Amino acid sequence: MESIEEKIRELPSEPRQESEDFVEFLLDKRLKKPRDKPDFSWTGALQDLRDEYTSAELQHRISQWRIGDK
Repeated sequence: MESIEEKIRELPSEPRQESEDFVEFLLDKRLKKPRDKPDFSWTGALQDLRDEYTSAELQHRISQWRIGDK
């Protein structure tokens, strides 16, 4: 039975390059550092404003900031 390296060597240039790229992708994917869990230390940071604004008002305001006043 042929090894994968031998099989790849038998391929024409373009598919050989695709195979090598795919192997690199798999290695990168496997070696990526796992993400840390999110830090929710900001939770409650605006607690003192809860009586002043509703969540809908804040969403509207954020939308205005993103698209600008038109």
